[in-house]
Amino acid sequence: LLLSLLALAVAGWRMGLFALLTLTLVASVSQWDNAMDTLGLVLVAAAIAVVIAIPIGVLAAYNDTVSKVVKPVLDLMQTLPAFVYLIPAIFFFSIGAVPGVVATIVFSMPPGVRLTELGIRQIDKELVEAGEAFGASSRKILTGIQLPLALPTIMAGVNQVIMLGLSMVVIAGMVGAGGLGSDVYQGITRNDGALGFEAGIAVVILAIFLDRLTVAVTKNGPQSRAAA
Repeated sequence: LLLSLLALAVAGWRMGLFALLTLTLVASVSQWDNAMDTLGLVLVAAAIAVVIAIPIGVLAAYNDTVSKVVKPVLDLMQTLPAFVYLIPAIFFFSIGAVPGVVATIVFSMPPGVRLTELGIRQIDKELVEAGEAFGASSRKILTGIQLPLALPTIMAGVNQVIMLGLSMVVIAGMVGAGGLGSDVYQGITRNDGALGFEAGIAVVILAIFLDRLTVAVTKNGPQSRAAA
């Protein structure tokens, strides 16, 4: 009910009704606890990834040297198979939820960095020059002009961070991270199609729920209201 009310407040009555029906379906197939474990892992990993990614993206937008250094690292992070991230995470943190969260943070970070840099670089330079002409400091220009105007692009990056985090958390269920990923893995290893299908449907529902909420937050942001 609380998640449905959140969806209602953020994205409207249709999303609220969708959340109520689909989350009830998740609970009816006894996947609620696993779904909440997965949601918790995703939110923690995504929050940490965003906190790290946005400052790096801002720094890369301001400094071409940093951008040139960061881009090949991001390319490497995005081209490595998801399972590869689990190897060093398990080596340092053993089996459990911690290596799953660490691997998820690293795996999901690149879109946040790229889209933050892109959003700031795409802002009209005349707007920045106008702020400088009125005597605004660099910090004020960043917080008052660049970040608000780049918010839709940054939120698109946050959306991608969450979606990649969700996909990685499911894979991390193979190393004891728990949640829906564990049931998906058990369904595969035991050839239990029903268990795998139930957990898979719950993953899809969580993905749609999180995606629609982040899209709605972007549409209802300050820039969108100002444009309206």
